[in-house]
Formats: sequence, structure tokens, C-alpha cells
Amino acid sequence: MKDLGPLHSFLGISVVRTKQGLFLTQQAYAKDIINRSGISNCNSVSTPVDTNGKLSSKQGRPYANITKYRSLAGALQYLTFTRPDISYAVQQVCLHMHDPKDIHMDALKRIIRYLKGTTELGIHITRSHYKELISYTDADWGGCPDTRRSTSGYCVYYGDNLISWSSKRQTTLSRSSAEAEYRGVANVVAESCWLRNLLLELHCPISKATLVFCDNISAIYLSGNPVQHQRTKHIELDIHFVREQVAKGQVRVLHVPTRYQIADIFTKDLPRLLFTEFRSSLRIGKLDASTAGAY
Repeated sequence: MKDLGPLHSFLGISVVRTKQGLFLTQQAYAKDIINRSGISNCNSVSTPVDTNGKLSSKQGRPYANITKYRSLAGALQYLTFTRPDISYAVQQVCLHMHDPKDIHMDALKRIIRYLKGTTELGIHITRSHYKELISYTDADWGGCPDTRRSTSGYCVYYGDNLISWSSKRQTTLSRSSAEAEYRGVANVVAESCWLRNLLLELHCPISKATLVFCDNISAIYLSGNPVQHQRTKHIELDIHFVREQVAKGQVRVLHVPTRYQIADIFTKDLPRLLFTEFRSSLRIGKLDASTAGAY
């Protein structure tokens, strides 16, 4: 083994040390994507997703350069490693990689226009005074206009730092908003269990229960109700899994008002002010030049 000194870059991710901790960014990679797109002279936009409607696979004309679309969409996926704020937008355009239409390319270009004005953003990792896992989960019930499947999203914090996030369309159809939300709860509980085991192996065990915040009252009730109802038998595995973790004291499912549901940024398009607020909550921001290199 060889000591290469302090970490400065890893797989295209630039690491800057500050007084507070680390700043991770892919600014050079983001600029390369913008140049490859052929619209480097475009005007920037404040959000990566248009709030006018969902993307459908049945609208628009086929996009001529499929290879270009797939190349840019794949490149944007790697950028989400330090830019979780574009996770939902990238997930939406990647759903149509098999048969992209011109409206899908327009959505992809909007992401690039958003990057044009935010290339300097990155994710902050700082020292935290407490060591516990806190999760937020949400689902956009029936959001897909073609299949009516829901989109689940979650984010997990270790102390003050965001360490895991996801935006993904559910594999099965949900017949109610509670069912869609509960599947989202089961996903983030599974992720939390994995993280707890990982931290245990790293000799940093979590002594407190993982807090899971959800804005659906029915889903929260199901997580603690020991009675199995007929209407919930089709999601029985998810229900028993979450309840088992709750009974063990490893997880607590709590309510959070929709206004403060950070996971919304992973499941739907948001207005500019709310998007900017949630983006800051994900610890995404610019590097303070006065603290760079002062670690």
C-alpha cells in the first residue's frame, strides 16, 4: 500500500478541505456535460424540472439522435453522486432511454440549463455533534401518466450530513396513497438497516432508533398497528418488515408536515422557492472561499 497524502480527488469527484469538514464537487465534470450537449451558450434556469406536467412516453416525435440522448442521460446519472438535487429530474429522463422523444430531450436540456447556472454547487460534509440516523421518505402516488406507478424518494442523514438518497419508480401499482407511501417507508427502513449494520462494522454503532419521517398519517398508523386488515394483505411483507424493526426499537416512524418533507425533492417537481429551500436542507451549496484549504 502507498500513502498518497490528503485526499484531493477520487473518480472525478473533487474534494476540498475546509474548517468545517469536506466539500465534494464535480464542477469540471458538469462543465464537460454542458459542452458535450451542444447548448453551452444557453440561458440558465432556476429548477431542473418543468412544473407544467409529467413526461409521457406517448407524446412527442421520436428524437433522431438516440445515442446522444443516452450518453447525456448516463453522464447525468454519475453527476448525482454529488448533486442529489437533480436526482428526480435525471430519473425521469432515464425512464425513456429506450425510446426518447423530442419532449424528453427538452427535459434533459432543461437539466443542463439548470447545471449551467449551478456548476459550482457541491455537497458539504461537516463535523456533527450527534451520531444518529434520520430519514425522510415520500411517494408521488400514481404520478406516472403511462403506468400510474408511484415514484418513491428518500434521504438519510447521519448526524447533520446527507449520506444516502434515492428517487425511483415503484415496481408495482399502488391502489392507494397510503400503500404508495408505505412502500416508500419500507424502502428507507431497509436502507437504514443496511447503514446501521455498516456503521456497526466500522465500530460506530447507532444506539438510538432511526427516525423515519413520513407525511402520510395512514402509513404511520400501519407501521405500529399490530392488526392485519384485509385491505393491506397485498403489501403484507412490507408491513411485517417495518413493524418488526419498529418492535425491535431500531426504527420509529413519525409524522412530518408536507411543508417540511425534504424527500419531496426526490418525487415531484417543485416551485423555485421550495426547491431552493430543500436543496439547502440536502447540504448542497457553494464553497466558501475563505474557509477552503483551512482544514
